[in-house]
Amino acid sequence: MKFDKIKNKGQARLFESSYLEMLTKTHPIVIWGMYLPVIGYMLYYSRITLGFGIFTIATVFLGAMVCWTLFEYVIHRYLFHFTTENPRLQRIVYVIHGNHHEYPRDKQRLFMPPVPSLILASLIFGAQYLLLNNITFMFFPGFLLGYLIYGSMHYAIHAWNPPMKMMKSLWRNHHLHHYKGDDKGYGVSSSFWDWVFKTSFDLEKEKEDKAKVRELMFDK
Repeated sequence: MKFDKIKNKGQARLFESSYLEMLTKTHPIVIWGMYLPVIGYMLYYSRITLGFGIFTIATVFLGAMVCWTLFEYVIHRYLFHFTTENPRLQRIVYVIHGNHHEYPRDKQRLFMPPVPSLILASLIFGAQYLLLNNITFMFFPGFLLGYLIYGSMHYAIHAWNPPMKMMKSLWRNHHLHHYKGDDKGYGVSSSFWDWVFKTSFDLEKEKEDKAKVRELMFDK
């Protein structure tokens, strides 16, 4: 989804209804507050009620976090940047992700808001439970934490300079995804899958455009 002009102020109006519009916005703290108790309870349930060992829980939990990074890559590449001539589908893609590319400074829409987030999380949990049964109570919390880290990384990339030199490539990968080409750089919390599927930018050849980077950063 291409835009002739990236807007550095304001935010997209997604719905005519003020109530629905309100439901499209959130803050990272709200989402962390929703899901941290879920993560804690499921891990507790896995240990105390289901009787899984700590090593098993830790292994499945960490494995799920790795699985999240692949899920993140796939949905960003194939859903968030789905191309179609169908106006209704274009509208859906814009509501889900396109508005972020048009208004990259809109900090209220970097996490999925609570209502659709809870619906989608419930569907994902149900699908995982059908496949994994009780293992889901160890797997789903890791998957959730992967999502929380992804959303927080996305927020941080638009809010601050990289806190460590080793993270600069991750920052640049997402900045280039915005202003160089949205057919590359789909990883946000990790660039690993971009490297695997050859959709990463050649950072040694890409010159950093500091003016365009500033346009992607939140107003302080």
